[in-house]
Order: sequence, then structure tokens, then C-alpha cells
Amino acid sequence: MTDTLFDPKTTALVSIDMQTSVAHHAAAPHSATEVVARIASMIEPARAAGALPVFVRTTFLPDESDNLGPNLDVKRPRYPHRIENWDQLVPEMDRRMNEPVVNKKSFNAFYGSDLDLQLRRRGIKTIVLAGISTNFGVEGTGRNAYDHGYDVIFVRDAMAAGTAEAHEASLKYVFPYIGRVRSTEEIIAAFKAQA
Repeated sequence: MTDTLFDPKTTALVSIDMQTSVAHHAAAPHSATEVVARIASMIEPARAAGALPVFVRTTFLPDESDNLGPNLDVKRPRYPHRIENWDQLVPEMDRRMNEPVVNKKSFNAFYGSDLDLQLRRRGIKTIVLAGISTNFGVEGTGRNAYDHGYDVIFVRDAMAAGTAEAHEASLKYVFPYIGRVRSTEEIIAAFKAQA
């Protein structure tokens, strides 16, 4: 690979909602299992190259009083049924002790969290972004990463949405305007080339 996508020393691999509940979501065009596996496949090459893995998860207080509740056209349960350990990272992420876990309350992982602080204190300039779902958590976080001045690289085959159409809409109409879009294979190759 001749194109240098990023400097690993100033790059974070940010995974969105790789947690127990999301690992069971219906997802397209890639299954949740495929997304988890592809993100997991990037973590060790990222570490070896000196990049920072960051794990974003959605979590709330037990009574969910910190969950957003505005009026919406789509009816969502105020207190949805949560499976046991729903907000815990899936084992495939193999998080290390000094790798940040950021708790988010909304689709945008920057909102009301310490994500920007965690990245800036480590000199991060580029975010490699993947996760579920493409058009909510990934897109919401990507838009705000752009607004915060980060270079953003979206990993097209390491994310999925509720439908293939929703996934493709973000890839075609949003991501190229706020960042770059690459494959898992290209990201791994870029990490390995600089390890």
C-alpha cells in the first residue's frame, strides 16, 4: 500500500457499541458477528503500530433516568428490556487495562462523554471509526469528529445498519463529505506497514 492513510502514533481505532446487546442485533449488509470479527481483526495491528484502541459503549443508570427521552415519530420503549450484561464489551474486543472505555448516552459518542478529552490528551488527530450502527452511532460520532477537527476514516465493511439501504446511504451520501472510506483490509495493511 503506497498511500499513507495515517500516522498510527496519532491515530485511534474507535469502535462503536461492540457490547453484548448490539452483538445480537439484526444487521445488514454485514451481520453483527462479521462486524465484531472485523473490528477485532484490526485491534492487534493497531496496537502493534502504536495506535490507540478506544471502546465506546452505550450504558445508562439502572433506572435509565440519564437516557434521552425527547418526543419522536418512532415509538421506542422508555424502559426497554435489557439482556444481562447488555452494556458490557464483547470478549472479542480484548480490551487492555490502559485503553479507554467511553460511555455514551446518545448516537453521538462525543455528546456528554469524555471522548474528546481522552483523544486530545493522547495527541490523537485521526479516528478510524467502525461499529454498529452505521447510520446512528457511527454517523453521529463521525459528524461530530469532523466538527471537532479530527481526520475520520470510516471502515465500510466493519459497520452495519438495520438495513443495507441505510448503511449504503451513509457510505454514499455522508461519509465521503466528512472523511475517507476504506476497507478493513486497507486499514490493517496501513497499520502493518507502519508497525
